[in-house]
Amino acid sequence: MQNNTKFLKLPFQFNIKKLISDLSLILDKNWVSHFNTDGYNGDWKAISLYAHNGEESNIFALSTATSIISETSILKKCHYFKEVINSFKCTILTARILRLNVGAEIKSHRDYELGYEDGNFRLHIPIITNSGVQFILDNTQLTMLPGECWYTNVNYVHSVKNTGQEDRIHLVIDLIRNKWTDELFFSLAPKDSFKPIPKENDSPETIRQVIEELKRSKEPAAKQLINELQHKLDNLNII
Repeated sequence: MQNNTKFLKLPFQFNIKKLISDLSLILDKNWVSHFNTDGYNGDWKAISLYAHNGEESNIFALSTATSIISETSILKKCHYFKEVINSFKCTILTARILRLNVGAEIKSHRDYELGYEDGNFRLHIPIITNSGVQFILDNTQLTMLPGECWYTNVNYVHSVKNTGQEDRIHLVIDLIRNKWTDELFFSLAPKDSFKPIPKENDSPETIRQVIEELKRSKEPAAKQLINELQHKLDNLNII
């Protein structure tokens, strides 16, 4: 029986000096704390590069059917970030710079329908990291180095801890699967290894937890997503 593919190191190596150069342009910008304050300890913040209506303060990862995604004014200044993002020949859902400060920890959790088999997926491109970063995905520790590009199926339980002496800063991009990405992914892992995991991730309790997290967000898109998820609960007759 073929095991599911939970992560992949993609065959890209981006220019570290250019990544750091673009990062230096935005270090003094307004980093937005992640809204799910129960899900982490310490400082976990983000800057949006692609977001709903190009809103810089919108660090929301999930999008709705009516979301209009466009680049933020910050991205207009970061030419290499834009080059990297546009190198993926598929539709962008979001692109953010995520910063996990020294001593911070993202607690174990699952994300909602963000595996390749769901039709959309997440990529990590480390810009600054250190040997004290512990990224655990389904009990496997991943070591992602600057300039590399990694797919992670975050439908599986994962956590991140920064025990080093330097902030961990990644470019994180959510994208929509298409023929171009199929050719790429299936050249690295068997097609039948991208299967949905058991529907625990869609359990009523998980959906309710996602709704509660969304309620903490002040973003306009959050309200619509709450309605969509509540509708899903209603259809399951589990109000």
